[in-house]
Amino acid sequence: MNLLFPGRHQLLTNFQFDYLNTLINGNHHSTKDINGDVIERAEPIESIIFAVTSANHHNTRRNPLPFYLRAIAVQDFVRGLSVSTYIYGIDDVGSLENFATYTLKRIRHESEDLFDLHPGNTAVICSTPVLEMYERLGFKILPAELTDRKLWQHSVSLPWDIVEKIANHDLEDQVVKTEMHISSRELWKKYKLDTRVQLLFRDKMIGDDGDITTTRDYNTYVRQMDEIAELKYQKVISYVRAGRVGDIGCAVGSWIKLACQDAKLRESDFYGVEVARHLFDICEQRKHNGDFKNPFVFFSQRNAVTGLAYEKNSMNTIHTSSLTHEIESYGSREELLHFIRNRFEELATGGIWINRDVVGPPDKGKMIWMTLSTTDGRNDDWDKTFDARESLTNYLAGLSTHARFLRFANDFRKVEGYKLAFTTELINHEVYFALTLKDACEFMSRKDYTDNWESEMHEHFCYWDFDEWKAAMKAAGFSILPESYATANPWIIKNRLEGKVTLYDKVEDSLQRVDYPVSHMILLAEKQ
Repeated sequence: MNLLFPGRHQLLTNFQFDYLNTLINGNHHSTKDINGDVIERAEPIESIIFAVTSANHHNTRRNPLPFYLRAIAVQDFVRGLSVSTYIYGIDDVGSLENFATYTLKRIRHESEDLFDLHPGNTAVICSTPVLEMYERLGFKILPAELTDRKLWQHSVSLPWDIVEKIANHDLEDQVVKTEMHISSRELWKKYKLDTRVQLLFRDKMIGDDGDITTTRDYNTYVRQMDEIAELKYQKVISYVRAGRVGDIGCAVGSWIKLACQDAKLRESDFYGVEVARHLFDICEQRKHNGDFKNPFVFFSQRNAVTGLAYEKNSMNTIHTSSLTHEIESYGSREELLHFIRNRFEELATGGIWINRDVVGPPDKGKMIWMTLSTTDGRNDDWDKTFDARESLTNYLAGLSTHARFLRFANDFRKVEGYKLAFTTELINHEVYFALTLKDACEFMSRKDYTDNWESEMHEHFCYWDFDEWKAAMKAAGFSILPESYATANPWIIKNRLEGKVTLYDKVEDSLQRVDYPVSHMILLAEKQ
């Protein structure tokens, strides 16, 4: 008979060891399932199969440990058991009703048909609602810690309860010391995993699975990153300094790929940092595919806000693109300031941080008047809601610029409690919107991002103007190179604004048309 023990196995407990030992060495006819029925089995337990789920995820709040460390802990854990044990990694495949079936097929495949697990030869150890998937397949369930299935009550702490204890206290917590198995405890101490977990749990920007936002269409996002990578690199190539080159928020590694092809950087090492799990996985796959000309390319999944991404005084160039506004948007002002200070700490003397991002206009609070096209789409029904992202995208694409502004004013940072204030005036039979220049720029910068509308509505672009950015960098110790600049994007003006959005300033009693303000910056900050 086999025992299948599925779980993320971030750590193992003394209870689990004693429970398995009892199953192996106890009376065959006294083993009871989740319903209290004795499991009839003539043969002894021959094998325990550990199915380590979410094996392809790590460095997230839900899965802090990589699979190899979990496998090491399991291997050490089972040394005291008198049966053969096997460990198989089971990738996370999203929400799947028949995940149990997937797990069984994965084990059969990975074991090269050594294990064809079915209710006739296997019992499943599980004390969480996951057991219901195996139960539907006919497996007998051994309840382990579970004492009350209706209320999901347990006799002792579950492994994840102990992980949370460590996150909120430390390895010296009394419950942790009493209930954590020595194999896991030694591993966690050796690799300082308690520090990693505490950092992940303190991070409020990133979700449990390692993403800033759950509403982003990554297929669209990746395509956009690749399409504009060449433009981004050409604008900063002359400022990149050879040596240790880092790209924080590297997305799918497109910028690093181009930098690897640059002759002046042929002796450099490249370090990409990406917090979003989906994008980090693509970076790793691209490396495996040989997409990077320079072999000295290293990627890591981590959040550079809550801690250092690189060693202090180690980097010659740090590059960030379209990143700092996300810290302000999904985190806080203090986290943005902390991010800036971290970059200063990481740079070697003479090193440069190239920060390319959106920027607010001067005189952000100034009132302006804005006219919007009503002939480039529908003008009614602008507040309709949809459950599916694709349906919302198609709907928004059919709205006029006028109607899309009304939708934007309703949705923009609504979750964060922001209220975009505006009034309307009818002048010479045309509707004018009166609002702050900052809010007008927020709309102009986002109005065509219909593919990821829900995600974009959380983001804040115009919190600082260029002078405010420079002041914040100087306060952290940086010197600002004179080549730094803020600019209006001519492509956006030509393709997205002209004929659709017109801005006016009120001079005495008349309205005078004004140029579109700056929207992007390249800020070159040096550690001298």
